[in-house]
Amino acid sequence: MRLGHLLVTATALAAGSLVASPTTATSYAAPAPRERPAVIEKVVIGHSVKGRPIVAWHLGEPRGKRVLLVATMHGDEGRPRQILNALRDGRRIHDLNLWVVPVYNPDGLARGTRKNARGVDLNRNFPYHWADLDGSYESGSRAGSEPETRAMMRFLRKLRPTRILSFHQPLHGVDTDTKRPSYSRHVARELGLPLKSFTCGGVCHGTMTGWFNRRFDGAAVTVEYGARPSRTQMRTRAPRQVLRIFGGTRITPR
Repeated sequence: MRLGHLLVTATALAAGSLVASPTTATSYAAPAPRERPAVIEKVVIGHSVKGRPIVAWHLGEPRGKRVLLVATMHGDEGRPRQILNALRDGRRIHDLNLWVVPVYNPDGLARGTRKNARGVDLNRNFPYHWADLDGSYESGSRAGSEPETRAMMRFLRKLRPTRILSFHQPLHGVDTDTKRPSYSRHVARELGLPLKSFTCGGVCHGTMTGWFNRRFDGAAVTVEYGARPSRTQMRTRAPRQVLRIFGGTRITPR
């Protein structure tokens, strides 16, 4: 499925005047750059509070079940994005229809903070079990109040992936809270991480994975690496492990 058939101007994006059809994207899409043979297309799915683009990269083959990887939802959890960047920047991917969003919270990454530029934890802002939270888990003025949240919701409604992995730090484990327990077990086994229950001290309010699991047929699960995973793990081992989870392979040049 190509999401990038509709090219729109920055003015139209800023005005929010687009009405997407089932076969078009809501934002600018560009063809794959030649130096990235794994990339089919690049799509700007929205913008942050400060106007930074949120970019989704389409990799692999544009057919079959769709897989989405998301990283840097919290700006101070930036190391797992190296996994997604390595998949994007490496050799062509075969047998997998893969989308990656390496930096979901670009303002937080630029500031080195968990929250976005308005001080909202994006993983407490989705409209499922949303609650008015303060402090480290500030959830916003209402569910879906943040432009980053709304951009991801639009993207997920259009893409409708079969599987999602949402990468975080530093709790070192794979969450057991998904409607497909076998999926969590498979992910944990392939990544070499323990299964853990991330309860957020009670109920995980307003999370992306919770919202997706409730609203769509596919399954989403949270993956937490430790505080300081090695560069070799992020750039070499983990990308191979992720491909193995979903049956994808790299095409070896002759």
